[in-house]
Amino acid sequence: MKPYQQVSRSAKLFLHLFFVAFSLACIMPIVLIVSISISDEKMLTLKGYKFWPDVIDLSAYRFLFTDSSTLLKAYGVTLTVTCIGTLLAVLLIAMYAYPIFRKDFPFKKAFNIYLLITMLFSGGLVPFYLLYINYLELRDSLIALILPGLSSAFYIFITRTFFQQTIPEEMIESGKLDGASEWRIFFQLVLPISLPVLATIGLFTTLMYWNDWFNSLLFINDTDKFSLQYVMIQMIRQAEFFKNQLAGSGVALLVQETVPTESLRMAMVVVSIGPILFVYPFFQKYFTKGLTIGAIKG
Repeated sequence: MKPYQQVSRSAKLFLHLFFVAFSLACIMPIVLIVSISISDEKMLTLKGYKFWPDVIDLSAYRFLFTDSSTLLKAYGVTLTVTCIGTLLAVLLIAMYAYPIFRKDFPFKKAFNIYLLITMLFSGGLVPFYLLYINYLELRDSLIALILPGLSSAFYIFITRTFFQQTIPEEMIESGKLDGASEWRIFFQLVLPISLPVLATIGLFTTLMYWNDWFNSLLFINDTDKFSLQYVMIQMIRQAEFFKNQLAGSGVALLVQETVPTESLRMAMVVVSIGPILFVYPFFQKYFTKGLTIGAIKG
C-alpha cells in the first residue's frame, strides 16, 4: 500500500470528498432532530420535517421541563446506574474471562459449559421478576437497575478470545518468575494490554444502561428512582393520552398547540443523547492507546 504522501492529487481529492460526505451523513440526522425539536407542531403536520424550521417553537422543551425536578432526579439515577454498572460489568467480565483463557486453570471446561448454557437458555421473565422481588427484595433499589447488566456471556467469550489472541503465555510466565501474584499479573500486565476490548465492552454496556427503561418498569415504584428513559416514556405517553382523549372535541387544536408530540419526541432525543455523546471520545482514546500500551518487544 502506498504512503499517503505518494497518493496522486486526484485520489487525495476523492478521499477528502468521500470523508466529508460521510461526516455529513453522520451529522445531518442530528441536525434534523434538533430542527424538529424546535419546530412548531402545526408546521410539522402541514409541511413535514425540515433541516431549518419555518417557525421556531420551544413548546416541546417547555412541556419536557414542566417538572424539571423529576427530570433532574432521573438524570442523576441514570448517571449513577450507568457509571457504577459499567465499571462493575467490565471488571467482572474481565475477571471471568481471564481464568478460562488460562490453560492451567483446572475448571476451565466446566466454566465454559456453564457460560454456554446461560447464553443459550433463559429462565424467563417471571422467575427473573420473582428472584429480584421475592428473594433478593430489591424493589425500589438502584441495585435492581445495576445487577441485570453486570454479566454477559457473549461479552465474556469476546474477552476470552481477545486474551487468547493477544496475551502471550511468556508474559504471564515471566510475571510468575518475578514473583508477581495472580492478582498483580491480572491488573498490571493483562488489563493494560486489553484496553481495546475493555473499551469496546464498556461502550456497549454504557449504552445498555443509559437506554434501559424496562428494569424501572419492573422493579421501581418510587418516582424519585425512575431512570431517565422511563420518565421520558411516561411523558410521551401522557402527551399522546391527552391528544387521544380530546380528539374531535372543540379544544383539540388547543391541545395540539400546547402538547406537541412529534417535536416532543425529538426534544427527548436531544435531552437524552447529550451526555452519551461525550462517552464516545473518551472510549475512542483508549481504542487507540490500547493498541500500543504494554506491547512486548522481542
